Amino acid sequence: MHLAGIIPVAAQALDFNMPWHDCLMPINKDYLAIERSVVECAAAGANTIWIVCNDDMQPLIRYRLGDYAQDPVYVNRSFERHRSEHQRVIPIYYVPIHARDRNKRDCLGWSVLYGAWTASRITSALSAWLKSEKYYVSFPYGVYNPFMLRDFRKNIRADKRVVLSKEDKKVFNNEYLGFTFDHSDYLKLKEEVKVKSTGLFRDEERTSRLSIDERFSYRFFELNEVFESLDDDYETIEVEEYHNIGDWQSYTKFLSSAGDKFNRPKSIINYKEWNGMGIDEH
Repeated sequence: MHLAGIIPVAAQALDFNMPWHDCLMPINKDYLAIERSVVECAAAGANTIWIVCNDDMQPLIRYRLGDYAQDPVYVNRSFERHRSEHQRVIPIYYVPIHARDRNKRDCLGWSVLYGAWTASRITSALSAWLKSEKYYVSFPYGVYNPFMLRDFRKNIRADKRVVLSKEDKKVFNNEYLGFTFDHSDYLKLKEEVKVKSTGLFRDEERTSRLSIDERFSYRFFELNEVFESLDDDYETIEVEEYHNIGDWQSYTKFLSSAGDKFNRPKSIINYKEWNGMGIDEH
């Protein structure tokens, strides 16, 4: 099964008001929020990672992350004779929101769905064996230990949905905790998007419409409004420690209480690029 890691970035801005994007806020020295999300997807066993970010923010994000990350299960096999030959790289792709969706339904939840659609479309075009069948979502604005997911890889890649939780806090009540969904879930959520973002109510007559001012209110939807229909039939993975850094007050509280607990794993994320076509390494 191809597990695609989705990291949503393109959405309405938070209240940080920095000259860089909100996902680039540091959570420790030389360690950014989006880098922790990449590590989380890698620890969860993702085969590819798809970062949904628009063209104006993509260069700086790519400058920090590069073209691929390392799988933490394979990166430090100390008993292998040639360790570099046994490493497993995870490609990172950067996906801009379609121009027709900007300023209309480009909330954080829509970034998740658009990333899933792009991953499925591109991987299925390459080969039916490579098509992404399940998606693991990691939010940059929730901070917890990503390496704990190594023990749950089998569960994450199984057929049943997996939702991370901390004392009943989940994505379903608007917390930035990871979760999985499959392609059938995506189709259902996409249909709901059509209803909510176009203003058409799917009643028997299908005649009711939202007002013009409310027509594109979907762009301001919270996570619980987008994914509420998935709130059944899932397996819960409890995290030991969780911090929501989705606003300035919560962010400063996190730095003062737990900012030194999360360190940059350089063996997993260290800026590297693929060689260009016909270009040798130097």
